[in-house]
Amino acid sequence: MLYLSNSTSRLGRVTDGNTVMDFDQDEIRRKESISAAIAPIEWKDYKINLIDTPGSFDFASGLYEGIRAADTIVITLSGKSGIEVGTEKAFNAANKNGLTKMFFVSGLSDESSRFYDVFDNLKEKFGNTICPVIVPHFKDGKIDSYINLIKSRAYSYKDGNVTEIEMPKLDIMEDLKTAIEEAVAETSEEMFDKYFAGEKFSEEEIINGLHKGVRDGTISPVFCGDAYTNSGIEMFLDDIVFLAPTSKDKEFEIAKDEKGEEVEIEINENDPVSCIVFKSINDPFIGKLSFFKVISGKIKRDITLINTRTGKEERISKFITMAGKKQISVDEITAGDIGVIPKLQGTKTGDTLCSPKRKISLKPVDYPNAMLIMAIYPKKEGEEDKVAQAVMRVMEEDPSITFKTDNETHEMLVGGLGEQHLDVLITKLKNKFSVEAVLKVPKIAYRETIKTKVKVQGRHKKQTGGHGQFGDVYIEFAPGEKNELQFEETIVGGSVPKGYFPAVEKGLLESIKKGPLAGYPVVRLKATLYDGSYHPVDSSEMAFKMAAMLAYKNGLPKAKPILLEPIGLLRALIPESNMGDIIGEINKRRGRILGMNPVDNDSEELEAEVPQAEMNDFSVFMRQCTQGRGSYTLEFIRYDEIPGSISEDVIAVSYTHLRAHETVLDLVCRLLLEKKKKKKKKK
Repeated sequence: MLYLSNSTSRLGRVTDGNTVMDFDQDEIRRKESISAAIAPIEWKDYKINLIDTPGSFDFASGLYEGIRAADTIVITLSGKSGIEVGTEKAFNAANKNGLTKMFFVSGLSDESSRFYDVFDNLKEKFGNTICPVIVPHFKDGKIDSYINLIKSRAYSYKDGNVTEIEMPKLDIMEDLKTAIEEAVAETSEEMFDKYFAGEKFSEEEIINGLHKGVRDGTISPVFCGDAYTNSGIEMFLDDIVFLAPTSKDKEFEIAKDEKGEEVEIEINENDPVSCIVFKSINDPFIGKLSFFKVISGKIKRDITLINTRTGKEERISKFITMAGKKQISVDEITAGDIGVIPKLQGTKTGDTLCSPKRKISLKPVDYPNAMLIMAIYPKKEGEEDKVAQAVMRVMEEDPSITFKTDNETHEMLVGGLGEQHLDVLITKLKNKFSVEAVLKVPKIAYRETIKTKVKVQGRHKKQTGGHGQFGDVYIEFAPGEKNELQFEETIVGGSVPKGYFPAVEKGLLESIKKGPLAGYPVVRLKATLYDGSYHPVDSSEMAFKMAAMLAYKNGLPKAKPILLEPIGLLRALIPESNMGDIIGEINKRRGRILGMNPVDNDSEELEAEVPQAEMNDFSVFMRQCTQGRGSYTLEFIRYDEIPGSISEDVIAVSYTHLRAHETVLDLVCRLLLEKKKKKKKKK
């Protein structure tokens, strides 16, 4: 399309790594798109903004960015493999966002392609809305020409030249015309009644019905061709101009005003300016680029707009358009068009920029949730801050990436849509920000608690040259109801002065940070101080704090301590055909099924409670099992007791880790003692 419209002077190939849209080094290396790219073309006095989006599920954020900016979505299919999971997901996403849908079956120069099988599958999957517009004619097993069914004309493509030829005879011509009439009948009740009554549509009714149906989404036209030979592409461009809606045909968008109430924003260049930032690029060499679509008004140089998220003004002194990585200067960008603003540091993807005269918030980009969580570590020790800052920079480009620091495990956690998504993140950190990092399976934040009551004494007595240290407490430890420590006192007769109660509680609060089994924090613990003794001279807050810690150390191992693991609520959207396999896998992972709810004709929502320790690679299984159709979210809800055999394994791993650290500490202490002895001998 770019080549035919003279937007580029060469015909690139993905396999050669020289296409206009796939210019990123990772895209060239992988030979696939990993982010949305934009290039405008001119065709028959119309400007068409092409947005090339990734087809891989791991890079679906680019698809949703493109959907937010587009008015029409073209779903490409291979003439050999036909409908894939991505076809269904793109179709459903277009429906959800009210976009016009078109299908283009490519690769027909390959003798193994099977266009009419693909077309029949489209009809079977998506119903009578599927309407053939451009179809191929085969002769001796090879493609001979392309037929425009609407204009009843045929064209032959040879050596880059197109020639109109006599209409060939197709055995299925009547079936194709019937498919067109079925699609047109879906556009209105009047047309449906006429078709049902057996009346024929006139040529004018078919053209008007197609035009209306494509623009309101009730008809999905099917085109075909071959990108490598440019066969059928110019006919496709002609029909995009003829059938696809312009931005003005959309009429309006729904936004929210300052009060949060919905308002209609007309697609009108004479109204106050409003635009949505649907994509960002954060490159250390070219700086930050914010891609935006103007919904209303007209953007000119030196205009001042308001970012409704931050409430701050943004002065727009320069804006451009992009053709792949090439920057093109422009004087203005009007309603419905797409542009790029450099160096908007306070503006993020999804932000609305608008005129101070009318402050509104447009619908942001609807990104998919991260499904794979991994721990990220710097290759070089001490570069944790560099890794964190670099990940945050990448998140400005791709908000579907998540990042947080787990304060318990002291790990940095990143989330993405899949393994390839996170692999690209690691590559970007290295190539763009000169930071090398590795991914590891995250640690699990276990907990410990007790199952029975126990009464113990904690006595701290130490005599030195001056005042000694003395603290004596009797504490009952029992299972509690709250996660935090429940501290109570029932002292009678002043055996322990009230002034020392806070010190006892403080000693216990410090102690519960490490449990007796594996060193994990203790929860659901009730501690009651019921007796003790003190010395009028030697007792102190520190002494009673130490006494409480000794009571904890002596008592908890006797109170039948157990390990607890985090449990998550799984909400999975699954095709009905895969439900049995998913339920079986959840049971293997020690999950408990709560219920299932129908969502649509093909899918159900499954709810289950599952141990988070078993779910690290569940996203991989889900994708393989459902071929990418399934998705899920996992939300922490509570802690539950771990089964005995698994608990022993967790304790063994933790014990080994602790012993390793103790050995290092012992070694350090021994070396220090030896050093002191040598100094004494010298003296």
